Amino acid sequence: MEEVATIHVPDGPTLEARLAAVPGPKGGFAVCHPHPLHGGEMDNPVVIRAAEVAQAAGYATLRFNFRGVGTSEGVHDKGRGEQDDVKAAIATLAAHLPPGSPVGVMGYSFGAAMAARATRPDAAHAPLALIAPPLGMYDLDFLQAGPGRMLLVAGTEDSYCPAEALDRLAGLTGAEKRVIDGANHFFFGKLYPLGEAIGAWLAGAPPAG
Repeated sequence: MEEVATIHVPDGPTLEARLAAVPGPKGGFAVCHPHPLHGGEMDNPVVIRAAEVAQAAGYATLRFNFRGVGTSEGVHDKGRGEQDDVKAAIATLAAHLPPGSPVGVMGYSFGAAMAARATRPDAAHAPLALIAPPLGMYDLDFLQAGPGRMLLVAGTEDSYCPAEALDRLAGLTGAEKRVIDGANHFFFGKLYPLGEAIGAWLAGAPPAG
């Protein structure tokens, strides 16, 4: 079950969020939504699916609205302040977990780009899941191979995440790449296999193929 939560961004806005606690958590994940100027918000089906899968795997989750979305204060900051939003979400979630618990980030589309920019290389040991990263629009080549587990997952029909760009980023980072056959950028009709891919990564199962 989720409860209403509030994220206070240092020297910034207050954000609305939903916190899901689990018994004996393995850690936690902040979950970031797609682009605010294109209808992205924390109740997006992909965001909810990612959070549900993480909870089922034993992780607490905190999904939230970026600044200017829903009842979150502030205005869209073209990806600058949004990185501070991610960092504040991580800190808020960490405060609800046992000391030393790993806190990672799952980001979808624009949220994936913000998650990557906000957490690497600052928290290289934390897990990072990039769902349909829009590599045709955002350069994530700054990402490097490191000790933190990383997931790249996208569909074969995703025009915002070209297959060659996904392959290249997987090569740069050593991330686990999982591809959803027939899925587009929005995972219409493909939320179940997306959830299976995220769950397999969380469980440490090797990618198929």
